Amino acid sequence: MTINDVQDQIIEDFSFFDEWMDKYEHLIELGKNLPPMNPAYKTEENLVKGCQSQVWLHAEKKDGKIVFQGDSDAIITKGLIALVLSIFNEKTPEEIQNTELYCIEKIGLKEHLSPTRANGLDAMIKKIRMYAND
Repeated sequence: MTINDVQDQIIEDFSFFDEWMDKYEHLIELGKNLPPMNPAYKTEENLVKGCQSQVWLHAEKKDGKIVFQGDSDAIITKGLIALVLSIFNEKTPEEIQNTELYCIEKIGLKEHLSPTRANGLDAMIKKIRMYAND
């Protein structure tokens, strides 16, 4: 699946919900299904700066693709990590760098997040793109 295929699927999934409380519930459910992060990766280096809650992102290259692990101590933030990683996990650095991330705006997520969560989401995306630059 391409990154745009994943984004289109996310837009479709969120379109099933009319109310934002239901969309938040879906986001929380995504976070609950996020694979557990290896505790050894919960380091200062992997901490995402700019997030109100604690967020860790770890990346390693395997077969030319970047494999991410992430976690947070906040349930909605953990859902945001799951959403973003579903888009970028196991993609090449070039795919990560060259993709326009349009699904977040299309589902209306940014306008329904608190300013601190929206800043945290931006920080997560920046860190993912930074890993792709290494």
